[in-house]
Amino acid sequence: MLKGFRDFILRGNVVDLAVAVVIGAAFTGIVNSLVKDLINPLIAAIFKKPDFSYLVLEINGGKITYGNFLNQLIAFLLISISVYFIFVLPINNLMTRFFPPRAATRPCPQCLSDIPLEAKRCSHCTQLVA
Repeated sequence: MLKGFRDFILRGNVVDLAVAVVIGAAFTGIVNSLVKDLINPLIAAIFKKPDFSYLVLEINGGKITYGNFLNQLIAFLLISISVYFIFVLPINNLMTRFFPPRAATRPCPQCLSDIPLEAKRCSHCTQLVA
């Protein structure tokens, strides 16, 4: 039972997810500060308002605050762009440099169909493959 749990925890997807959650939580403060201290003052300078929260649509007495949605959308886009360029792109480049992708298939010598590297016989023409 514990071996199964250990295998589950040490699987790549679980570890990657845990790292992503921790980095995302730590990165939230930075992005919130970026939006609050840099982006919103620029919006205030351009639109003469501190942010988009003043944008409200009133329909039959109900208020739709689509300005708050725009604020959250800007924050999300900044977080996504930052995480991609700061973490994902450099890590992917390092991974391809240190672990180059290898071909998972090879051509069959008889019919030239792609077959798995471990195959002993071609699934298309049944030729024995050494």
